[in-house]
Amino acid sequence: MKNKTIYAFNLVVLLQAILFSVNAQTLNSTVPNESGIRRNATYNLEEIKVRWKKAALENCTGVPCTPGTTGPGSSFVCGTSTVKDGDNNTYNTVSIVTQCWTKENLRTTKYIDGTDIPLNSSGTAPGGTSGENWSTRTTGERTIYEHNSVNETNYGYLYNWYAVKGISLSGINKSICPTGWHVATDAEWTILENYLGGLSGRSLAGGKMKDNLSSLWSSGSNPGNNESKFSALPGGQRRGSNGLFFEGVSFAYFWTSSEDPNDNTRGFSRYLWYNTLATDRSGSQKSSGYSIRCIKDQVVAQ
Repeated sequence: MKNKTIYAFNLVVLLQAILFSVNAQTLNSTVPNESGIRRNATYNLEEIKVRWKKAALENCTGVPCTPGTTGPGSSFVCGTSTVKDGDNNTYNTVSIVTQCWTKENLRTTKYIDGTDIPLNSSGTAPGGTSGENWSTRTTGERTIYEHNSVNETNYGYLYNWYAVKGISLSGINKSICPTGWHVATDAEWTILENYLGGLSGRSLAGGKMKDNLSSLWSSGSNPGNNESKFSALPGGQRRGSNGLFFEGVSFAYFWTSSEDPNDNTRGFSRYLWYNTLATDRSGSQKSSGYSIRCIKDQVVAQ
């Protein structure tokens, strides 16, 4: 607590020095960018104040804070450090633009508070046969593609949107991602796609996200170059309408945490397919089973 107090006091003193000693409207300085590379830049005083406030909120030693580092002396570095879920599974991380993502699909059986996420094994291997009840669920559940444990190992679990939102039999708003992480919003996915695809946006982003070293994608496919190191794999889906497993080895489906504002029975998702370089956006039934990637929380100065 003493060190934090001293750190905060030093930030205030430094900010005051900037505000009272600089009369010009801009300040030329050499500052590190998000990758830690120093560059010359000109900032107005209002931006300087916001940057220092953000640093104080995140307890960083650099301005701006390096993505993926939190707390004084924190050793977490996105792209190098790992993170653990409620089951203590370990995930690699990858830094893309200003975001920090998990590099593998989620495979937890529990929310971060220890609440179980029920496994749905109904419907035998095809999924949509007699006894299927996946499509009727309105609380969080998980399933394994075709109920084959090899698919869980390769692709993680498929979750419905209710699990994304942490809706369980014992409560709501439970977190499925590690502490300090969340399921990415529709807007955060758009930032990722626009960065990777440039002016072409979604039409090229998928090729930079698909794992090009894996034999898991459908033969004769166009796996892209995985330039982003996102390493997407074709986990397929479980349909919300009838519980059928569909499009394994050909499609990768991912949930966002955003509800479709025009239809509250649907949540937004993203998907990548085997023979194109694109990503696509869809409003999907909340009972659908898709993969999940987590993104690190970011503190935004007010």
